[in-house]
Amino acid sequence: MDYRINGFYPRGRGEKMDYVQSNRSKILAQRETRSAYLFLLPSLVFFLGFVIFPMILCVYTSFFDATMGKNVADQFIGLKNYTELFGDSIFQKALKNTLIIVLVSVPTVAIFSLWVASAIYKMKGPVLSAFRCIFYLPVVTGSVAVTVVWKWMFHNYYGLFNYVGTHTGVLEKNINWLGDARFALPCIILILFTTSVGQPIVLYVSALGNVDDSLVEAASVDGATDLQLFWKIKWPQIMPTTLYILVITTINSFQCFALIQLLTSGGPNHSTDTVMYYIYYTAFKLYRYGYGNAMGVILAIIIALLSALQFQLAKEK
Repeated sequence: MDYRINGFYPRGRGEKMDYVQSNRSKILAQRETRSAYLFLLPSLVFFLGFVIFPMILCVYTSFFDATMGKNVADQFIGLKNYTELFGDSIFQKALKNTLIIVLVSVPTVAIFSLWVASAIYKMKGPVLSAFRCIFYLPVVTGSVAVTVVWKWMFHNYYGLFNYVGTHTGVLEKNINWLGDARFALPCIILILFTTSVGQPIVLYVSALGNVDDSLVEAASVDGATDLQLFWKIKWPQIMPTTLYILVITTINSFQCFALIQLLTSGGPNHSTDTVMYYIYYTAFKLYRYGYGNAMGVILAIIIALLSALQFQLAKEK
């Protein structure tokens, strides 16, 4: 039965229909929300169990004399683990090496990636894809495989660098690249650099390709130079991508571990120790789980502060 009068529902009937439709919309929204949470539940359980809970446990055990593999009860020692860090010369050396890696690798990765992306982003499809593949290949290749190749290249007897250097007259004799404190850390930084530029290059190529061409053309007509075009037009539009690259590269540099473990094990004489490797060595070699977690908390705080600083500087600009 049609209750409409002149094409419209009476006042009471219309309000009732609006109420029914609103109620149905709420029911549908609740169903969609429940379905979304059900789909997210596996990831949420994994995140809570393998990320949040270990973080809480790390902070908690950092206040204990916790051990691993020993039948000794954990003893609460308060801030003793943290105060011990200030007198630990190895930790200070590891922190210094880590900061050197970050301060060298982060700006060089960002600058080199932006330079390469600026040179190739206007190339045709197949050529651009080839360059992307070349630079991104070390990223998708397993870290162990890449490290083994570099270890062979740096070998002090039959490595590629020593072979080419001695046969071209650049080197008088073979150099123990990874066994000499003067060269070990720069070698680590070089390897980290080559494995870190792939993703930033791809991101910068995409960001530069999305720059508004009309603004670039208008500035060119007004007589803007290439440097002015980049600094006034392109740079502000790729700033979010730059911020993301800086933050991610900083975190990855602080977490440098696999290279150290596979190449030098922190040697020679702790010259390549990083905080991440020293955490592993302390917790899993010396069984000082609480002390290692204290270092992990300090490292997390440093990374958080530097990331917040980068966000603040980018926001001000």
